[in-house]
Amino acid sequence: MPRFQTLADWLSWQESLHSKKIDLGLERVAAVASRLGVIQPEPAVITVAGTNGKGSSVAFLESILLAAGYRTGAYTSPHLFRYNERIHINGTEVDDAALCAAFAAVDEARGTTTLSYFEFGTLAALQLFRQAALDIVVLEVGLGGRLDAVNVIDPAVALVTSIAIDHCAWLGTDRESIGREKAGIFRSDRPAICSDPAPPASLEKRAREIGADWYCLGQAYSCKQEGAGWSFRGVGSRLEALPWPSLPGRHQLDNAAGVLMALELLSGRYPVSRAAVEQGFQSVSLPGRCQIVAGPVEQILDVAHNTASASRLLEVLQDRSCAGSTRIVLGMLNDKQAGEFATVLAPAVDHWYLAGLDGERGLSARELQQQVADAGIHCANRDFADVPAAWRQAHRDSAAGDRVVVCGSFLTVAEARACPV
Repeated sequence: MPRFQTLADWLSWQESLHSKKIDLGLERVAAVASRLGVIQPEPAVITVAGTNGKGSSVAFLESILLAAGYRTGAYTSPHLFRYNERIHINGTEVDDAALCAAFAAVDEARGTTTLSYFEFGTLAALQLFRQAALDIVVLEVGLGGRLDAVNVIDPAVALVTSIAIDHCAWLGTDRESIGREKAGIFRSDRPAICSDPAPPASLEKRAREIGADWYCLGQAYSCKQEGAGWSFRGVGSRLEALPWPSLPGRHQLDNAAGVLMALELLSGRYPVSRAAVEQGFQSVSLPGRCQIVAGPVEQILDVAHNTASASRLLEVLQDRSCAGSTRIVLGMLNDKQAGEFATVLAPAVDHWYLAGLDGERGLSARELQQQVADAGIHCANRDFADVPAAWRQAHRDSAAGDRVVVCGSFLTVAEARACPV
């Protein structure tokens, strides 16, 4: 008899099963994965790590592979609205019943081994993928790479996106240290791709140390904007006049190029036509990543939460004309550099709306305002107890031609998107 009957009960229980919410390491998850029989998946696996751009890269891969007719699985985190968003089979979120059955299987296999929330979910995803007879699976690393639960699986191809300063308590305080952790997903004699055009040296160093096949953007492969389109040059392929990906931002070309390099290296087993590439890039959708909602008052929803992603959001805002004012609704977690984040965005901001986030990791509105003020940004009387209050006020203050941007955390975007205005 399963321990629980509903998804909500399973997830609530998983939150407190293990003594630590984040407990990096592979020993426990590998033991349970072995007992489940998921440690060596039959489908080819592409593992994606990085600070920013992971979600976009996974979405591109999934969209192109589906367009090419392959049976796919995709695992991402965190989610915006529903836990089900984390696990896709053939482009569709798994339902509650399937998740509950997978959780029950993990629970039975773990015995007395405790698992973190993320570890439990990762194993459930692998269980669902094993049952679905898939061709190819794309796994997004949750945190870091070397000790992340996803790294219990040996990928056919490893892709590391851009590297920036984030999660310093676990990964280190500089790009070299963080790069070494991300490079933990590389494997000997297998492709190790990097779509950061200026990666820390630690990535290539690790690839060389273990004998991985190193492919870096700007070295082994490249991309270039050309008019309304762009071109890609791989090791043995070249694609001209490609359509711009439907995800906004110039930075998406780097992500798209990394994806095409991965697909080229898998083409002997999984060939992909140009038509599938074009269809995949044009049809891809990823809520909360510079998501633009048209209207008299345009909305832009972006889960950017570190300074590197703030720079990319700034670029989008500056590239995208706005007749009126830009109003930013900002809510952040307490392990982020809120003052630095706001400083990066400040050149594009006319009005700030600082919102408190609940939970043990959330910054209160007062704390957020203090950090922003310490960075030299004046936002007097623009702090709100929560995101819905800030979101509504920003819209009340707006006129046609203005835009409201919400950013700073997955939680901030989710709360705003769920709030009617």
